[in-house]
Parts: sequence; C-alpha cells; structure tokens
Amino acid sequence: MPAADSNTPQTGPLLEVRDLSVDFGAGAAAVHAVRKVSFTIAAGETLALVGESGSGKSVTALSVLQLLPYPMARHPGGSIKFRGEELIGAPADALRAVRGNRIAMIFQEPMTSLNPLHTIERQVSETLLLHKGLTRDAARARTLDLLTQVGIPEAAKRLDAYPHQLSGGQRQRVMIAMALANEPDLLIADEPTTALDVTIQAQILKLLKTLQKRYGMALLFITHDLGIVRKMADRVCVMSKGEIVEQGPVAQVFDQPSHTYTKHLLSAEPKGRPLAGAPDAPVVLAAGDVKVHFPIKRGLLRRTVSYIKAVDGVSIELRAGHTVGVVGESGSGKTTLGLALLRLERSEGTIRFDGRDLRTVPPHQLRPLRREMQIVFQDPYGSLSPRMSIEQIVGEGLDVHGIARNPAERRQLVDDVLSEVGLDPSMRDRYPHEFSGGQRQRIAIARAMVLKPRFVVLDEPTSALDMSVQAQIVDLLRDLQARHKLAYLFISHDLKVVRALADEVMVMQGGVVVERGTARQIFEAPQTPYTKALIAAAFNLEPIGADAGVVAQ
Repeated sequence: MPAADSNTPQTGPLLEVRDLSVDFGAGAAAVHAVRKVSFTIAAGETLALVGESGSGKSVTALSVLQLLPYPMARHPGGSIKFRGEELIGAPADALRAVRGNRIAMIFQEPMTSLNPLHTIERQVSETLLLHKGLTRDAARARTLDLLTQVGIPEAAKRLDAYPHQLSGGQRQRVMIAMALANEPDLLIADEPTTALDVTIQAQILKLLKTLQKRYGMALLFITHDLGIVRKMADRVCVMSKGEIVEQGPVAQVFDQPSHTYTKHLLSAEPKGRPLAGAPDAPVVLAAGDVKVHFPIKRGLLRRTVSYIKAVDGVSIELRAGHTVGVVGESGSGKTTLGLALLRLERSEGTIRFDGRDLRTVPPHQLRPLRREMQIVFQDPYGSLSPRMSIEQIVGEGLDVHGIARNPAERRQLVDDVLSEVGLDPSMRDRYPHEFSGGQRQRIAIARAMVLKPRFVVLDEPTSALDMSVQAQIVDLLRDLQARHKLAYLFISHDLKVVRALADEVMVMQGGVVVERGTARQIFEAPQTPYTKALIAAAFNLEPIGADAGVVAQ
C-alpha cells in the first residue's frame, strides 16, 4: 500500500471500519474482545468511542494501527480502510509509512509508553527524523515548539529530562507532543487527559481542537468522561462487551438515548457526600513543616546550585475515619507530600504516626508499621509486576507480614478483597496485562486494602476508571473507612470525586498550601484565584471551540 498523500482529494470516509472482530486466543478458550464493529470517520471529524473498562474501545483503536500482539490477537473478520487502502494484512513497510505519520496515537499510560532510557528530546524528535528527514537542529527546534504548545513549563530545560523526572500530567503532554509532531490526518486519542488536572485538561482539549481545524485533522477520541464527549465530538459510538450498542450525533445520543446501557452511562457519576467523621476522633498521623527539596546539580563536579522545592513547609493532621483531599495541578507537590508522609521520600520536618516520630524510627523497625500505612499508586500498570499473578500480587503483603496462617486462609483473604473491589475471584490466576486499565487499578486498591491498614494514601485511585466504576470505588472506600475507621489522604485532580469523598480539602500550588478548609468551604466559597480557577475548570467548563488558542503556560 503506497503512502497516501494527505493533499489528495478525499471522496469517501477517511477511515472506514466494517464488521471488525478481534479474538484473543483460539478455539473454545478464545475471548471475543470486539464483535462486528462498524463506523466511519470523515476528514476533520471527531468520533468518540465511549464505554466502560473492558468494553473493547482500546482494542478497536489499536486494531486501526495493527498494534495488537500477533498471534495472540487475530481478526476473524472485518475490514479497516484508511483513505481507501486496507490496513488489515497490509505489508510492514506500508504500515510504517502510516504509523506516526498519517495516523498517530496518544496512549493511555504514558509511563509505560515512554522509554525510560531516552531523553524527552530524543523520543519526541524520533518521529520527525524518521518521517520528515529533518536535521538534528531542526528537529530540536520543532521538539521545543511542540513541548511549549502542549504546556510543558520551561520546555527548554526539559529537553534533556527523562520520563521519571516528569509528573504524570507532564508525561502525558509529552505523549501528545509526539503524536502531533507530523500533523497527522487522523489522531487516535486513547484517554488523552486521564492523567491531567482539570485546568490543563481544558487547555489540552482546546489545543487539539485548534490543531484539528488548522490541519483538517480527524480525531478518534476514546474516553470514559462523557462530559468531554459532549464538548469534543461530532458523533459518538457507545460500546459494551465488544459491540457498538448505539451510535449517532452527540446531541441525539446524549439527549435522547435509546439503549439501556447508554442511559446507565449517562446517569453514572460519583454521588453522595463524605462520611461524617467524629470531630474528636484520634489523630492517626500529624505532620508539621514538611519540606522536600530536590537539589539541582551542575558542572563537572555536580555541585548543588539550587533546589526544586517540591514540598515547602506543609503541615497536616489526619484523624481516624476522616479524609483529607489534596488537590492542585500537576507538579504542585501532591504526590511528593504523600510519599514523604509514608517515609518513602526523604524530608525535613516532623511526621508522627500513632504518636511515633517516623523520622527517628530505624529502617528495620519500619516494616511492622508498613502494614498500617499503605499507598495506592496513580499508574497501576507500572506498579504491578507483569511476572506475578493477581493472587501473588494481592497476597504478597500477607506473606511479608505473616498474616495468613495457611494457604487456604491466604487464598480466602485474597478472594474476599477481590470481591470487595468488584473483581471476580476466579481471575486470581491471571496476569496484569490480561486486564483493562480500570481493572488493574482495582487490583492495586485490593493489594493495599488486604492488609486492613489504618492510614492510606490514595494517589489518583480513580483516574483510570470509567464513571460507573469511579462511583463504585468511592462507595467502596467509604464503606471500608466506616468499617475500619481508616484515615485517607486522597490525592486527585478530579474535584468531583474529591467532593464526594473528602471532608477537608487542601489546595496546593508550587509546593505550598494556598488554601485549606472543609470541603463545603472550598467548593462553595473558594477564597484564592487559583482555587476558583480549579473549581471553574472542573464544574463549569465552557464549550471547547475550534477557535481556541494554544495552551497557556
């Protein structure tokens, strides 16, 4: 298949998918992940694929670029045509001419998609060197321009950075820059704003619409956030269990849904309010003037010339049965604060857990306390070992702390917690790659909860989940908190979830707390311009017009 010229007049659909089916495995054990899916995308159009985790959205998108693992995955039937040329079964050189050039993709999990051994400059410029033949200097200049457009602060200083040196939101923005490098005809965006805070999310979506209008780019947008679909898409396809159950113009599907599943999605959202914790509940953890400063080293002798003040003088108190929500944009210090409180990051200041100063506890005496202090990380795929089964992952803490008396009790404890987080215990022998993003996050939550801790840091625990599962997880966290009087530090950029779970909120910016108070005070009467901007972006997003400007720094 020759590479199609993007200037060639388009008489039919840009992308045409007909009766696409995808199976994993073969014979009686085959999993029918996608079943006879059909849709088209015209040049310049935005089509949204929505549905819960495991509905087949991402598998459908990966099929377009023929990125599914062969021979594990196969297409028992169907056709995918781009500019009239068949992609299924196309030769490798033809696919290389399309991938990253005429069709680009933004993946859901940037930490596993970016190479940890290569700098940001090298990874963004790679596609420019491969498809456009730019010189190194020209590619560097274009890379800097792209990083600036997607809102990377001090972009020039980030060129030599590695993925682990960026926040989750910044890594996702690098992925977006890579996808937009060659101004593709079709951009496939698989949950492109999942890791972004609300203000940057709005900016990125505006940027995508701006570039779409400028270059006539079509967009296949995959998301679980129906609010984004209403503002971004022209048409929507609703997927359930590998099938499209409803499709049509966004206004029609949202205002007059015909399928029961569509109605379920539209009504699903984290609801309720935080539990009313006892005001005199015992203090589980108290920290004062916590500081985490990372040295900036320069020169041949690597002398410290300055510091990045990730956390700069934060004090906090967590009581049994209470939840403190920590909100703020990417890089504001939220996650670093959580890691410092668990003594997973070196810090200054006082941190007292159950009356003991953690900074004075020797490392070998910390292990018994680890059972009572747990964390659920933001990126479930990166925090779950791909070589361990789900039973091994969830049960590892039981083994370390000697909780189960025998294998039967251990398995029962694992099965019980899997059921609590909404997973079938029969899945215990599977591996992380066999689960959707939302299911992997529930596994990560189960791993923490199986130890029945007293204090849990929840670092974006619902960011990868669709709306209905978010509501289930919020209900689950409330139930566990009421049953065991757990103290939660809930870190999130999703203010709707924070409002449903937290009874106290801290707003962080640049490593410091700029506002704090009860959830009602923060959400109903914010005092600082920064807090007002966050809340406005979360609850009162204006329609994302195609005339929006580029992302602000």
